[in-house]
Amino acid sequence: MDDSSLTRLGAGKYLLVTTYRKNGTPVATPVWVIRDGDTLGVWTAADSWKVKRVRNRADVLVGPCDLRGNPTGEQVPATAEICDPATTGRYRRLIARKYGIVGRLTLLGSRLRRRVDGTVGIRITLTS
Repeated sequence: MDDSSLTRLGAGKYLLVTTYRKNGTPVATPVWVIRDGDTLGVWTAADSWKVKRVRNRADVLVGPCDLRGNPTGEQVPATAEICDPATTGRYRRLIARKYGIVGRLTLLGSRLRRRVDGTVGIRITLTS
């Protein structure tokens, strides 16, 4: 996958991540996104349905979207994997830096509600 897609998706405010149920039904969810080297990173509740779907099936579609999850560009194939605690922590710091005060307040609220291990990072690697 070309670097321009990675740069464009990583620079966007929201990423639409489409995961698949066991029966193949696609489920699209808008999430905050950061670029992490050759991959994209997102952060979510550890017990969310998207985490369960990624554990069952790693192939996803990703693309730019607005706050409500309406696509604003091409959706491209990718693979997703659940991150270890160290990577999840790095994603939290990158999100705090990118999203400023709103990001920091969201991270704080999540930590108070769910504790640190209540959220996970998802690493997304674009495929060609």
